[in-house]
Amino acid sequence: MTTTTTAATVVGIDLGTLTTKITLSSTHDFEIVRNAHGGHTTPTAVTFAGPTRPRLLGEDAADISRGDENTVWMMDRLLTGNNCCDTTDDSNDDQKIMMMQDFCRFQFDNHTNSVYIPNMDTTYDTTALLAMLLGRVKRNVLATIQRRTGKNDNNADNEELEFVFAVPSNYPQVTRQAVMDAAYAVKVNKSRVVDGARCLAAVYQRKFYDGQDVDDDVVSNNNSNESSNDDGDEQKKTNKQKKTVLVVEMGHSRSCVSILQCGGVGGGNKEEEAASQNQNDIPSSNNNVQVLSSVSSATLGAAMIDMALFHHFQSNHPSLSHTTTTFLTPKSRPAQRLMEGCRKLKHILSMLPEGNVTVETIGKNDTDVSLSGNRELMKQLCQESVANKLKSMIAAAVEKAGGIGVLGDIGSVEITGGGTRIPMIQDAVRHAIGKGDDFVLSKSLDDTSLAFGASLLPIDESTTNVEVDAEHEERRAQLLEDEMAMMERDVQMVRKDEIRNQIESHILELRSARHSTHGSLLPSSDEFASYLDDNDDWLFSDECENATVEEMEEKWAQIQAKTQEFCADYLAATQADAERKEKELEDEAKRAAAEQGAEAGEGEAEDHDTRRLPFKRRMEIVLKNKTEANELFSGKNYQHAAARYAKALSHCNKFFDLSPDQQNEVNEVKLSLYLNLAFAYIKLEKLDNAFLQCNEALKCDATSVKALYRRATVLYQKRKFDEAFEDKTEANELFSGRNYQHAAARYAKALSHCNKFFDMSPEQQNEVNEVKLSLYLNLAFAYIKLEKLDNAFLQCNEALKCDATSVKALYRRATVLYQKRKFDEASKDLDEAEKLAPDDKALQKLRVLVEKQMTKQKAKEKAMAKKMFG
Repeated sequence: MTTTTTAATVVGIDLGTLTTKITLSSTHDFEIVRNAHGGHTTPTAVTFAGPTRPRLLGEDAADISRGDENTVWMMDRLLTGNNCCDTTDDSNDDQKIMMMQDFCRFQFDNHTNSVYIPNMDTTYDTTALLAMLLGRVKRNVLATIQRRTGKNDNNADNEELEFVFAVPSNYPQVTRQAVMDAAYAVKVNKSRVVDGARCLAAVYQRKFYDGQDVDDDVVSNNNSNESSNDDGDEQKKTNKQKKTVLVVEMGHSRSCVSILQCGGVGGGNKEEEAASQNQNDIPSSNNNVQVLSSVSSATLGAAMIDMALFHHFQSNHPSLSHTTTTFLTPKSRPAQRLMEGCRKLKHILSMLPEGNVTVETIGKNDTDVSLSGNRELMKQLCQESVANKLKSMIAAAVEKAGGIGVLGDIGSVEITGGGTRIPMIQDAVRHAIGKGDDFVLSKSLDDTSLAFGASLLPIDESTTNVEVDAEHEERRAQLLEDEMAMMERDVQMVRKDEIRNQIESHILELRSARHSTHGSLLPSSDEFASYLDDNDDWLFSDECENATVEEMEEKWAQIQAKTQEFCADYLAATQADAERKEKELEDEAKRAAAEQGAEAGEGEAEDHDTRRLPFKRRMEIVLKNKTEANELFSGKNYQHAAARYAKALSHCNKFFDLSPDQQNEVNEVKLSLYLNLAFAYIKLEKLDNAFLQCNEALKCDATSVKALYRRATVLYQKRKFDEAFEDKTEANELFSGRNYQHAAARYAKALSHCNKFFDMSPEQQNEVNEVKLSLYLNLAFAYIKLEKLDNAFLQCNEALKCDATSVKALYRRATVLYQKRKFDEASKDLDEAEKLAPDDKALQKLRVLVEKQMTKQKAKEKAMAKKMFG
């Protein structure tokens, strides 16, 4: 493999069972790579939505607790050679691995290391599945680099990257090779695999031995009575002294115990150190921190606690006594809900002595079941399978490091990973090293430490590289070809969805335009109505489903041309309205600018500051003015606060020769100042000025929710009713991006504004009611997507208060009732809706699903009655 050069950006990756953590190297200040939704981790999952839909990768994949056999996760455990790699476990561990896999709904073949996907009717190699995930990781990495550098060109894919994977020390060579093959399949030609213990040692080295500030409570002995206020020289002296650190890492499905020697490195017996290492020992390459020993387990993790709770409640909960058949088999939906409930209960018991979780529709007659437990129950269930096994791992690590004498040298104990947050696990660590309950465990290594350490480690003799022969090269080339083909297919499918959404939006707009200002200009002929119906039907036809991108674009062009032919007068009128409104906004902005210019400097001397001050000094002046303005605003002195905000903004225009990072910092400050200045003008009832500042804020950040809200507030107060529903438009945009949580918040915000109208004419009241109905329906849909069914049910009821004959509201409520398994009530809503719209296809589809479930329910009741009464 080619030696890494400084030209490549190093990316540290911790490939976990549930989530993957990624950090960049020092070139980019060890930035944590966020996913496309803004999260700090990327789910280790892939969902196949169907042959005509793009793959959903990482953060876009279905939640594993609700995914079906078309969602694959835990790719780190599925790779060839990895499902039997734990050298520290006993013979029962293979059974434990299979227990965990049994809860996965996807169809994994352990012999071929492949997964069958029903939606695609295709079997995928696990290395290819990991490559799909790494493709998303790569895109997130490139997006982070672009954000940091300010570059937004079309050459992002040309950025040279090097993926460095942190893995347990007992990962076999064949698994390490599979990981690097997956990286190669997404055009990351430089990759390597390093041992996780060395990554943790590298992070510890950087935190406490590379001249950074040191937390005395972490570095010194936890039980020491020495003062924590030592000066820098004393701290350096402490760091030079030899000290032993025990590091315990526990994730969802794997654990690692490492013993590090810190300080005093270089004076030991090198021959003795070399002789003590075997193939699973980790070579040391850090100046002041070296790994004495490392013991890994591929099966010990927090998931074992989930499974112990699952089996306990399945066997002992009185409401689950009916599950003696196949109802709660691990892959069934009820079992998945029960497992998710056990996972939530575990999290609660990590924070509180006792807890309670409700799991929906898994009890007798589909009732909800309450799971109650306490820490003592969890300890009883997991003492042997989890706590004692962790103690054995610590004992093994101590033995490998030199024996029981190492325990006396332990200066601190570091715990990291989600599993170590559980008090039972922390107690097991303390007892394993003979410490009492008052012994403090350090948490200076966070959950990103493995990825952080991977980005720190240089290439050395312990780095795993790929030896590529002809056969292997051919296999890698095929992986690359297949993944590139699937990426291209995804691009095509996304483009198809975009065109489909454009067509659907176009048709809906034309239908609703009938009630708009210029609705009378639309054709009233049957031909136009048929035109809309035909295109609507086409969207749900097999022809549309199987169309190519070129065919979709051609269809869209035809629809636009036909609409122009039918609706020329209407389109001309709406275009004229748009131009008129744009001119009004421009005129208002000019008037506000003139007024602001006339008032500029009110209470302030004319600004003659033309100095070319250093960035830091100029920013201090900006922030000083902002702070003073905030104080004036808090004292309700809005006029002078506005003047100080304006003064701060004037200084923002005096920076020069800014780096990309400095420019971003200035833009963030300007956005805050524009928003504050707008708020001050709203308080002063200078709405034109406020409107201008909101526009300037949106130039800084077009997606600023606060700026949109401020501008909407101004428009409401100016009684601009046509623009008063800007919040709703923004919510729709968020919703189309699958950001349902934020969309729901925006719909709720829009509804709150609907209650602020006053002195309305009957026509205006009708218009507001129509908008409220739409908002209630959209909010219900968002809650359905978030699986907040009770909230969705309430919104449907509110919608029906607006219009008791709303087919969509009845349909939404029937959907909620169906998901809550209240089939009789869902059927009643469908009866009402079908009276109003007997030909509605969506109603017909839901009717089929409801009747199918009702038939199954009746058959089940009949079978139970037959069993009871013969």
